[in-house]
Amino acid sequence: MTNQQPAPPTVLITGTSSGIGLATAIAAAGAGWTTIATMRNLTRSDALRSAAIEAGVELDIRELDVTDQQTIDREIAYCTDRYGRLDAVVNNAGSATVGTLEVLTVDDFRSAMEVNFFGVVALTRAALPHLRASHGRIVTISSVGGAVGQPFNEAYCAAKFAVEGFLESLQPVAKTVGVGVYIIEPGAVSSEFVANADIDPTAMAASAGAYGPALSAYISRTTAQFAGNSAQTPDEVAQTVLASLQDNSPAFRIQTSEGAREFVANKLSDLDGSRVTSMTAGWVGL
Repeated sequence: MTNQQPAPPTVLITGTSSGIGLATAIAAAGAGWTTIATMRNLTRSDALRSAAIEAGVELDIRELDVTDQQTIDREIAYCTDRYGRLDAVVNNAGSATVGTLEVLTVDDFRSAMEVNFFGVVALTRAALPHLRASHGRIVTISSVGGAVGQPFNEAYCAAKFAVEGFLESLQPVAKTVGVGVYIIEPGAVSSEFVANADIDPTAMAASAGAYGPALSAYISRTTAQFAGNSAQTPDEVAQTVLASLQDNSPAFRIQTSEGAREFVANKLSDLDGSRVTSMTAGWVGL
């Protein structure tokens, strides 16, 4: 009788058309995971397919919109029907929203929450019964903006704060049924995420009224940060995500660089908020 090899673990990753999601899908597949790489629009899958060919890995590329419960339910069912198991979910899909309260609409805030927060809640909820069966893991890409509020990112940071509160509360409960819950906090990453925010700095500053000078200062500072040597590559962040999938006992909250750790530490030791608000005041020219 021949010994049957155990099936490789299966991971479903959202938001894999570019950036951290794309790099994580390639890294997971290269490490032997059966990887269901999902994205909202399959017409944007060319970069992922090319990267998979270049890396010599196989991916199962599927359509999943985290704001659409039907596609969530469909893809979770597909995963378990096709592969018989689900061992991990990586909540990576997200969208940037740059602007301030008087410039944005309430619907802009709702949209940011829908993608960045409720999308995480919906997919995690749908996956949990299967992760209980496999004693699997939920890994969610947050941001240093999930710990530190940042100027002109009220909507985005609100959503990421909500994600972190949700997962910090869920973690001990999920652990009682054998499911690990982990948060990844990247800092600046040289990816398409900021470009996908559809930012025209000149037009934004011109339409920001009284906030124009502060917005210009913020955009100049942030553009330099994301373009500079301090920004990580998506591949570097993906290695941290992969470790959270595979390490025996990863930390609950993991920053992806020393700069990210130092940045988040400002908040965690800042009981009255003065350190953070003094720091971010400089971003808007104060």
